[in-house]
Amino acid sequence: MVFLVMGETMSGKKIAVVLSGCGVYDGAEIHESVLTLLAICRHGAEAVCFAPDIEQHHVVNHLTGQEMAETRNVLLESARIARGQIADLAKFKATEVNALVFPGGFGAAKNLSSFAFDGSGASVDPSVVAAVTSMVAAGKPVAALCIAPVLLAKILGDVEVTIGQDAGTATALEAMGARHVPSHQTEIVVDRKRKIVTAPCYMLDSTVAQIADGADNAIRAVLELIGV
Repeated sequence: MVFLVMGETMSGKKIAVVLSGCGVYDGAEIHESVLTLLAICRHGAEAVCFAPDIEQHHVVNHLTGQEMAETRNVLLESARIARGQIADLAKFKATEVNALVFPGGFGAAKNLSSFAFDGSGASVDPSVVAAVTSMVAAGKPVAALCIAPVLLAKILGDVEVTIGQDAGTATALEAMGARHVPSHQTEIVVDRKRKIVTAPCYMLDSTVAQIADGADNAIRAVLELIGV
């Protein structure tokens, strides 16, 4: 006799996950990335990973926090998390996936955009802009964790998002036209009109278990918006 474990119903849906390197200080936040992939799998969907083929803004020694005198490529570093199963974001097609997710980490604010340096005046990598705008035009959900909602605020403007409780970042979001909703660990904010899901994750003082719950809640909401 075969028993189906709760959460393993097969949705047959593909969810694109955009990574920004490998490591919280200069790339994608690894816990958020892996736990997002886990949530996608546990809910019966298929994750397909992407990253832009660009140089990182800089490389940070994650033991000391100091910048290192070397260069690394965002796509190659992201491939570490994706176990090599990853594509250049320039090849992304909204027609081939059902949803799009951005885990956090400083890479979202340093590599995918210049938010870490320019705040509300930031620029966003063209491949990220193209991916987000094509999904929104197709009426498909987009999710962002941790600091990554700044990408959606900059690209879309009028959208409801959360980055937790940080007043400075919330002010920058609102300067870009977004509406910020304060949130706590594991909570999410869903803008049903725009089909946008955001979660604060490590923007708050969270445990890895809370990150897992936050990522899971975000993916559940994404699948609901898809119609699963």
